[in-house]
Amino acid sequence: MKKHLLTIGILSTAVAVAGCTPESTRNFNATAGGDLDAGNFGNSTMNNHLVHTGQRNAAIELSRKFAAQAPTTINFAFNSAALDASARAALDQQAAWIARYPTVRFRVFGHTDLVGSNAYNKRLGLRRARAAVNYLVSRGISRSRLEAVASFGETQPLIHTQDRERRNRRTVTEVSGFMGKRPFFQDGKYALFTYTETVTSATEPHELTIVSDSASGEER
Repeated sequence: MKKHLLTIGILSTAVAVAGCTPESTRNFNATAGGDLDAGNFGNSTMNNHLVHTGQRNAAIELSRKFAAQAPTTINFAFNSAALDASARAALDQQAAWIARYPTVRFRVFGHTDLVGSNAYNKRLGLRRARAAVNYLVSRGISRSRLEAVASFGETQPLIHTQDRERRNRRTVTEVSGFMGKRPFFQDGKYALFTYTETVTSATEPHELTIVSDSASGEER
């Protein structure tokens, strides 16, 4: 009888404690510190593993990152391959992003609206793509990294209309791959180089100055 009463007492105490305990600590099978993990812990390691094992293509990931962080598209006036102020501003942002990844190659595609012949629009799309490439080169990007300039002409309109449409008159810049036979990931040596260059570029230039102490005759 005493043993039975003791068991009931222990159970009653446990229930009372559970009622006063935060919800996150009631699951005795939960991993320690689990309530501190918002779900992102380990993602970097997981992504690195996926790239190294070929489960995630680094070029595709860079394409997504490029599209999220820089304007990939510029537009043109009717029947023109000239870069206006907004196009140059967008290309400046592209160039700044491209410069951060010296082993990555890019391709620029030219497009037109549906006004005009297929042959003419093919040539016009190529002129627009070359104009974008030439501007990127003028901003310090090596031409060898701007792989194949191509033209889709009027074959891939964003807006299906036979009228003039500025949104169809465009170039699109995309990640196309990597330079030479480099692997499809950035290894530790590349990361170390990038880190060193970044730190070095952030250091102000200075010169060692020798100051003579006239009282002691010592230099310091």
